[in-house]
Amino acid sequence: MTRDELEHAIRAACDVAGDTELYVFGSQSVLGQYPNASEQLRHSAEVDVMPKNYPERADVIDGALGELSQFHATHGFYVHGLSIRAARLPSGWKERCVAVKNANTNHHTGWCLEGHDLAVSKLAAFRDKDRAFVRVLLRERMVERKKLIRRLAATRLRAELRERIPAWVRITCQELGI
Repeated sequence: MTRDELEHAIRAACDVAGDTELYVFGSQSVLGQYPNASEQLRHSAEVDVMPKNYPERADVIDGALGELSQFHATHGFYVHGLSIRAARLPSGWKERCVAVKNANTNHHTGWCLEGHDLAVSKLAAFRDKDRAFVRVLLRERMVERKKLIRRLAATRLRAELRERIPAWVRITCQELGI
């Protein structure tokens, strides 16, 4: 996915939902803060969003723009409308969101997760692909270890992940030499 495609997704999702703002919270939210993120971070064909003012309309977005829709067939990517509750996020994440708003979004706003908050969300899922994603964020110095660990501490995590994730971050940073 490219930044232009993210902007197209924001425009289309806002139009479908009848909203002027939405949260972008999947891996492709990285394009908000880092429009030229490396290919390793942009390989997903899906953008996870939720309308900010009409969250109940996420299903409408998913139906019109989601996987296997005409939009997906036409553009090669899709917009997954779902509740942001699907993501584990640290306190204060809303205040740190990065706004994507321009002519390409039809001046609608996509509120993309800040890099550390995105990394927390990925690590909370603790899947192989999510750890690989965060590893790239760390390697490319898009997130820093100490700030990431502080954000993890400000996140409600399952008990078994409370120590496991910060340990993974420390070990990974040692492996990367950072």
